[in-house]
Amino acid sequence: MFQLFSKKNIPSDFSFLHTDLHSHLIPGIDDGAKTLEDSLQLIARLSKLGYRHIITTPHVMADLYPNTPDDILSGLEKVRAAVANKKIDIEIDAAAEYFMDEHFAPLVEHDQLLTLPGNRVLVEMSTLNSPPNLFNDLFRLQTKGYQPVLAHPERYVFLKEDFRQYTRLKDYGCEFQLNLLSITGYYGKPVRDIALKLLKNKMVDLLGTDMHHERHAASLEAMAADKSMMKILADYEFANAALSEKVEEIL
Repeated sequence: MFQLFSKKNIPSDFSFLHTDLHSHLIPGIDDGAKTLEDSLQLIARLSKLGYRHIITTPHVMADLYPNTPDDILSGLEKVRAAVANKKIDIEIDAAAEYFMDEHFAPLVEHDQLLTLPGNRVLVEMSTLNSPPNLFNDLFRLQTKGYQPVLAHPERYVFLKEDFRQYTRLKDYGCEFQLNLLSITGYYGKPVRDIALKLLKNKMVDLLGTDMHHERHAASLEAMAADKSMMKILADYEFANAALSEKVEEIL
C-alpha cells in the first residue's frame, strides 16, 4: 500500500488514486451504461475527477448478465475507439465483476477469467446471504494463482451482523474494495457505518467508484467538493496507484 498524502493535505479530487478498478462502462451488457454516449459522458467525468486509468468491470452473472471474455473485450475496443476519437485523456482496460454462484467455479477451473493487475479477481455475492461455498471458492481462487478481491464488502447485510466475518475473510487472503460513495451515505447509514469501521480497522485495500450512471457521477463530484468527506480519505492508505499496469487476460 501507499501513503499518498498527509493528513494536512486534503485531496480535492481522486487523482491520488490514479486508477479506478470497479465500474460498469461498456454499454448495453449489464446494468451500467446503456449507450456508447452514456459511456463517453461517464468516462469524461471520471477524467475530470482526476482518474488517469479506468479498469471497467462488467458483471458476469449467469442468470442476468452471462458475459464472456469475448463479449467484454469486444465492447472494450468500441469504447476505446470512441474515447480516442473524443480525445479524452484516459487509459481504459477491462476485467470483470464475478458473481459467486454455481456457475463461478467452472470459470475458475478453466481459467476463463478477466483479471485486474496482479491476477486479482473482483468478486461479489448476494447482499443478503452468504454463498454456500464462499470460503471454498476463495481458497480455490488462490490455489489457482488468483488474488480474490471482494467488491463493496460494506454492502453485505449478513456480514455486518457479525463483524468477525470480515476478519475471517481477510484471514483467507481476501482483499477488500470499498465503494467511495459508501463513505457519503449514498447507500444508507448502515452501509456508511460499516465502511467507516472497515477504514478505521485498516481493512480496506482498494477504492472503487462502482460507476453505473449519471447519479453516481454527480454524487462523486459532490463528494470531491466536500472537504469533510475527502478528509476521511486522508487518514488511510490505498493501493490503487499500484494497479496502473495493463490488465492481464486469462483465457
